[in-house]
Amino acid sequence: MAGPQRRRSRKSNPEKRMPLAAHLIELRNRLIICIIALALAAIGGWFLYDPVLMLLQAPIMDVAAQEGRVAEVNFAGVASPFDMKVKVSLFIGFFISSPVWLYQLWAFVVPGLTKNEKRYSVGFLAAAIPLFLAGAFLASYALPNAVRTLTAFTPEGATNIIPAQDYLSFVMLIVVVFGLAFVLPVLMVGLNLIGILSADTIRRSWRWIVVIVFAFAAIATPTPDGISMFFLVIPMLLLFVLAWVLCWLGDRRRKRKMIAEGTWVDPAEVDD
Repeated sequence: MAGPQRRRSRKSNPEKRMPLAAHLIELRNRLIICIIALALAAIGGWFLYDPVLMLLQAPIMDVAAQEGRVAEVNFAGVASPFDMKVKVSLFIGFFISSPVWLYQLWAFVVPGLTKNEKRYSVGFLAAAIPLFLAGAFLASYALPNAVRTLTAFTPEGATNIIPAQDYLSFVMLIVVVFGLAFVLPVLMVGLNLIGILSADTIRRSWRWIVVIVFAFAAIATPTPDGISMFFLVIPMLLLFVLAWVLCWLGDRRRKRKMIAEGTWVDPAEVDD
């Protein structure tokens, strides 16, 4: 429905199209901005390294204290502590600079969007940034349970001397996946606002959505217990329901507008 109107609008304004060279220059400039933002945020992360590392090690220390087993993060090489500090600083900077690189990503797409779609992209960013950070924050509650469950498989009398690099990779995987999972429902709303995805399509696909969410959560939380998985499943399903409601309201609003303009065509009357 909105697609043809959007295509006509873009075809009628060929002067707004940018040549490939200009796109590449713009991409380069935005990447430079993202790199500078990440570097500056990583400098801040450098000073936050000690308290953040203590938080990351807390699940391992709790296992050692509560179960009386030897469990600790190990720095295996001479340069390993410095390497770890750099990686953790970049990891912190990645989250601190998320408003900048998310904005630059969408700003690169904006020139190809209509005026209304540009407003929608601003709304997407306003919702995506706090949800991304909320998902990452929620991962901090699932992480201790994941560590406790996985280290429980250690044989009696054995120790858990975990390489620092491996542990950091494990933590980053869980935190980033939780953050991105919370952004997916916002992406659904964004696709609906630009007329690509309808609420009726989401409603008809709800069984597949549930299956995909459970499968995604099972892969994202590599633990044999169900608690960590449900830390991700329940908020995601609630966000998908909220996304469907917003899509439904958006479809109703567009339908009323098209009826008023006399451009509404009932899909049931369209001859495929």
